[in-house]
Amino acid sequence: MRRTSGRAPRAAAVWPLAAMLLSVLAGCKQQEHHAPDVWAVVNGTEIKRDEVEKYYRSRINPEAQEASAEEVLSGKLNVIEQLVDNEILLERAKKLNLEASDGEVEDKFTELKSPYTEEEFQRKLKDGGMTVDDLKRDIRLQLSIQKLLNREVAAKVTITDQDVTDFYNANRNQFNVAEQRYRISKIEITPHKDQMVRNRKNDDATNEAEAERKAKMLEDKLNSGADFAQLAMDYSEDPNTAATGGDIGYLPESALNAPQTDPMLKKLVMSMKPGQVSSPIQLKDKIIILKLVAREAPGQRDVNDPQIQQMIRDTLRNRKEQLLRNAYLATARDEARVVNFLAQQVIETAGKLPEAAKSTLPAPTSSPTAPPTSRPTNTQ
Repeated sequence: MRRTSGRAPRAAAVWPLAAMLLSVLAGCKQQEHHAPDVWAVVNGTEIKRDEVEKYYRSRINPEAQEASAEEVLSGKLNVIEQLVDNEILLERAKKLNLEASDGEVEDKFTELKSPYTEEEFQRKLKDGGMTVDDLKRDIRLQLSIQKLLNREVAAKVTITDQDVTDFYNANRNQFNVAEQRYRISKIEITPHKDQMVRNRKNDDATNEAEAERKAKMLEDKLNSGADFAQLAMDYSEDPNTAATGGDIGYLPESALNAPQTDPMLKKLVMSMKPGQVSSPIQLKDKIIILKLVAREAPGQRDVNDPQIQQMIRDTLRNRKEQLLRNAYLATARDEARVVNFLAQQVIETAGKLPEAAKSTLPAPTSSPTAPPTSRPTNTQ
């Protein structure tokens, strides 16, 4: 006689449980109702189409070639990812009581507004598609995320003396100076609008008269004892060096002798003493103010050289902070509940989503000017 009675009850018990589970899951899915203009949800917080459109438009260069529908969608998906990251980090900052206070927001708002007249400030807000409330909300976001990352990432980075020694020994050739070189910082001013300019004051001269006035203002501040690096971060229009206080690193003497180097620039650098700051110099398409930070003779630099020590520590700290920041964001994302509805629609339509690609916001009435604060935080 075949014995089958032992298995049948188990199978019978499994199917009702599976059916019950599927029913519960289906019920949960049906409860997720969001308006068509909601493009993503982060832990219950909605990210709406207008917000994505606004941030996306702030990145568009009006003089660039018109983007394809696919490029526009990719850009908006990137904006959503950054807005999602911002929301996740802001939520963490709130849980740790690190959200920026009203006083901190007002202080930063006043700092950002101070370089402009009221009319100029309102025009910049309008050109950026922002209101005062939008700006203050962005300021609170940026300050809160920075406080969070300072505590959860930067404060946990330690660089030991052994770390410095190990790096030096593994990279000795980097510290062997083959020829005399000059460490230079600069403040750059251009008489034309540049969408890439992102100094702390969002200050960007748009014509020759503005450039000359700005150069004179900076010269007066420097003569009054203002810090060169701080002024470079606040006002320099070089997108590659403004954030680092104008530091362009070391230039070998051969670079100054290169045909493409302006002879005036070479003559100026070689005549300066370490620590000296130049007057504004008019070059072909820009005005620059230079500071000669250091002049180095050829030879092997020793690991105990204070400048070498600081350079190695800065390099190692930046590497570790970047690694920890990426890891921190990855774990924060893993713990978050994120639904990207726009991405789902792109998949469902195989990339054919003309309505999502078409902007709902009016075209700017003039060349867009960067609003006086940053946009979605780049945590990478």
